[in-house]
Amino acid sequence: MQFEFAWPWMFSAVLLPLVSWYFLPRAAEQNPSALFFPHGNVLNGLSGPASFNRKKLLQLLAVVSWLLLVTAAARPQWIGESIQLPVAGRSLMLAVDISGSMTTEDMLINNQAVPRLVAVKAVASDFISKREGDYLGLILFGRNAYLQSPLSYDRNTLRILLNEAVVGLAGKETAIGDAIGLAVKRLRKQPAENRVLVLLTDGANTAGHVDPIKAAELAASESIRIYTIGVGGDGVRIRGLFGLQVGGSDLDERSLQIIADTTGGRYFRARNLHELEQIYRLLDEIEPVSDDTQTFRPVKELYQWPLATAILLSLLILLTRKLS
Repeated sequence: MQFEFAWPWMFSAVLLPLVSWYFLPRAAEQNPSALFFPHGNVLNGLSGPASFNRKKLLQLLAVVSWLLLVTAAARPQWIGESIQLPVAGRSLMLAVDISGSMTTEDMLINNQAVPRLVAVKAVASDFISKREGDYLGLILFGRNAYLQSPLSYDRNTLRILLNEAVVGLAGKETAIGDAIGLAVKRLRKQPAENRVLVLLTDGANTAGHVDPIKAAELAASESIRIYTIGVGGDGVRIRGLFGLQVGGSDLDERSLQIIADTTGGRYFRARNLHELEQIYRLLDEIEPVSDDTQTFRPVKELYQWPLATAILLSLLILLTRKLS
């Protein structure tokens, strides 16, 4: 930490009063008083020293006030220690499917079958925690798409909001196109080279107002790369009268592949927790976190203290002259 002046050249103004006194003509003296006292020398002898001391004091206060004004103009500052800040990386939006099929228990954690959304939360939370320096946002979608968290650097809050997501909260169906459209709306104002959407779903587009392929074309026109992830086993586990039964998968892999290809992204298939973890690790490699840093030193301005003192001294001088 250190003390310094931002504009030290302002101290050259200290000599301005002397320069003005030397070069500018003096003001004309006021007319003498018309009332004379016959023994004025006696009064001068009685009051002269006190008047002289007061005059010198006022001059001293004026000089100090001027020096304080010049000091304030030079902007005294207290400079703090250097702080390393990460340079902003990607503007990355996560779009997570919370439709009814995400309750399907075909993902294993510690050899125990869990719903797809539970597995997604576990892996995505770890992915979010590693994206230091990225501008992250969260979209949840089912029959409707909702912005759960706007783009921010607050990764902890984003993880909490993701873990609080409940299946069916946005409806039982799947509006992939609407989710992409909402992401485009939020990402289009970010730097063009860093716009990324990671879309995770286990089904096909069955709701919404926007066609997913058209939405992908719009994303491509806005330079947004979309990485699509198809979650779930090849067959859907259905709990019926005879226990768990395997049915057909609703995942529309062809559309997810087209969406990714249209925007310059990639499509991934996650049939189990291990594959899902590998996908997020690969995403970290494809869209790496920036290692660049910039240095920031906090600056505390101190000019207000000499400025306030100079104003108070000026008021004191003015008050003294009024009372004299």
